[in-house]
Amino acid sequence: MAKVSIIGGGSWGIALGALLGRNGHRVTVWSALEQEIAMLRENHEHRMLPGVILPEDVVYTTQDREAVEGQDLLVMAVASSYTRQTARRLGSLVSPGQKIVNVAKGIEERTLMTLAQIIEEEIPGADVAVMSGPSHAEEVGRSLPTTIVVGAGSRETAEYIQNLFMNEVFRVYISPDMLGMELGGALKNVVALAAGIADGLGYGDNTKAALITRGITEIARLGIAMGGKFETFCGLTGIGDLIVTCASMHSRNRRAGILIGQGKTCQEAMDEVKMVVEGVHSAKAAMALAEKYSVQLPIIEQVNKVLFEGKNAASAVNELMLRDRKEEVPDFPWLEKQPWQ
Repeated sequence: MAKVSIIGGGSWGIALGALLGRNGHRVTVWSALEQEIAMLRENHEHRMLPGVILPEDVVYTTQDREAVEGQDLLVMAVASSYTRQTARRLGSLVSPGQKIVNVAKGIEERTLMTLAQIIEEEIPGADVAVMSGPSHAEEVGRSLPTTIVVGAGSRETAEYIQNLFMNEVFRVYISPDMLGMELGGALKNVVALAAGIADGLGYGDNTKAALITRGITEIARLGIAMGGKFETFCGLTGIGDLIVTCASMHSRNRRAGILIGQGKTCQEAMDEVKMVVEGVHSAKAAMALAEKYSVQLPIIEQVNKVLFEGKNAASAVNELMLRDRKEEVPDFPWLEKQPWQ
């Protein structure tokens, strides 16, 4: 049995807390919000995950020291926009070598850092890992079969976290490509906004398939330029996470995109979704990275124009369709003569 603290009392953290509790581990849930902890302490469930009941022995706290000291693993499950301030707040209590696995997804707009990089900067003595993949909290909380990946700097750390989480309905792979995993997880939220916008405009399956396929091409193009591995973008934390986020109504990014496609502003859509829409926070950072690494991201560029420049969504799709003629895979050679010649 391990002692694990969930840092953040949102739906994803609570789903993982329920999973770890069922695996027999001693779980503590920390939140900076008194009312959130009071709700969890009273009901043993989160209002966003009705029916997902946490074990009776889970500890709920707003006390930093109680959440950090003596814990075998910290699961960083706060929204991406709160990752730095939370890491800074708890950093002095983290022991050298203490393991932290980040499960949120995003890129910091100001620094263009991934969330694991932020945690490593704020808590330099920690052993930081990431966990990502196609995994809606609503389904993990209900014990529906899910497959995910843990990335870490060492195989030992990755296998340790793998063993804590893995069970008959939650299969965990491991990978050393933390950067590729995080880029896939952050950028797929921007493409999911595009998929939602297309749904809101009334477009069909053909459009969705095109956005998913060309979207993963953009993600991989930037990710490889930054040092990520091609195979990562072909796997669970790349195309797998992109498919589930573009296709499911559990996805807050897709839901926000649908509302934008129907004519609402970005802010109106986020207000109606009533949850953090991570793709909005990552969209500008993605374009800044594209400029830094001289990479073209036409879908993500149009999403930015719709979100932040008031561009008409239908016009954005039209512009994507009418771009210059291109080869799908530029590096493929052409035969000098046809086979029948």
